Amino acid sequence: MRFRDFHINIKIRVIETFTSRLVGGMIFPFMAIYLAAHFSAKLTGMMLIFNVLIGMIAKFIGGYYADIIGRKKLMVTAEVLRLISYIMMAVANSPWFEWPLLTFFMMTVNNICWGLAGPANDAMLIDVSTPEQRKYMYSITYWANNLSIAIGGILGGLFFQSHLFELLVAIACAESITVILVVFFIQESLATAHRDGTPSVSPIGMFKVYRNVLRDRLFVLFILGNMLIFTMEDHLTNYIGIHLSDAFPTQHFWHWDIDGVNMLGFLRTENTVLVVLTSLLAVRLIAKFKDRSVLLIGSSLFVAGYTVISYTTNIWLLFLFMIVATLGEVIRVPVLQSYMALIPPDDARSSYMAVSGLDWNGAALITSLFISLSAYLSPFWMSAAIFALGFLGILFYVLALPMLEARQASQGRPTARTAP
Repeated sequence: MRFRDFHINIKIRVIETFTSRLVGGMIFPFMAIYLAAHFSAKLTGMMLIFNVLIGMIAKFIGGYYADIIGRKKLMVTAEVLRLISYIMMAVANSPWFEWPLLTFFMMTVNNICWGLAGPANDAMLIDVSTPEQRKYMYSITYWANNLSIAIGGILGGLFFQSHLFELLVAIACAESITVILVVFFIQESLATAHRDGTPSVSPIGMFKVYRNVLRDRLFVLFILGNMLIFTMEDHLTNYIGIHLSDAFPTQHFWHWDIDGVNMLGFLRTENTVLVVLTSLLAVRLIAKFKDRSVLLIGSSLFVAGYTVISYTTNIWLLFLFMIVATLGEVIRVPVLQSYMALIPPDDARSSYMAVSGLDWNGAALITSLFISLSAYLSPFWMSAAIFALGFLGILFYVLALPMLEARQASQGRPTARTAP
């Protein structure tokens, strides 16, 4: 499988995703600091929660309409609005005046754009790919995502506070390229049969669509499994970060004295660098193995790695088990996404993709609850609880995989590869 063999939409999506994640990584991880500097901490928290909720609502709307009016229309609308939001953010932080409230409103617009276009983007990748292509396709997009976030985070850290206006101008210019790619080169991928005539759309119709999605037991099992497995990584910047800050003794590492906060930064950097260096190679190495085995082994390594990281304060064990966790991550993600692409029916792919995004929201909620739980449980029992969640997530996969294979066989559709 070669990159040039992909449909043009996939090639453009890799470029567009890299650009969007890159520019987003330059500003959005730092916007909480920006808002807190202009508003109270309490108000900043409420504003960020509002943004998350608005994004979730937009995701449901985007998933519903992308299955009716087409993927490209929503993508074009979202990218044009995103460009306008970047321009307005630059204006609101120009050398001539500063308007924090407008900046927040444009952040909200940007979050709405992510919600509207996300399910359409995900569904389009499925539309124009074959099951044989998807592991390699998802490994490339996964690699591009991590590389862009890493570069964006570095550039944002260097320039956000001192050159915010210039950074926003550069982001607007980069987004202009994305708009050109989406408007002039992306091809509509929704089957014509699904778009003929005047579609009947209504809140009731949307409710019925998502009710049917949630009645898909196979899909729900995968979402629950994903949500619990995703908590592993999400703990790193929540409970694990707090645990390291409180319990990690300052240790000498090469030429540095490392405290808990420094250690968290090293672990995050280690994970990102390893993903960027190994994700494309990993998909080739796992090609000879059963997809089912790769998913379960990768998930087990992922859970085991983060369980140990959540407990130990030994610097060498932390580095070692981050390698274990990252190895599990890079081999499981392409296979998992390939499996998820097999589940949605052709006429409801965007709707399914909208619901699938809730696994991250659920994981964030669980990890937030674990922070409160840590006030009552010892580090050992916190790690035991983290392991239990991960084990339960793997169990959901074990229950779902035979159902997926049976469904694909009954429909006469190709399944993910199950034999070497």
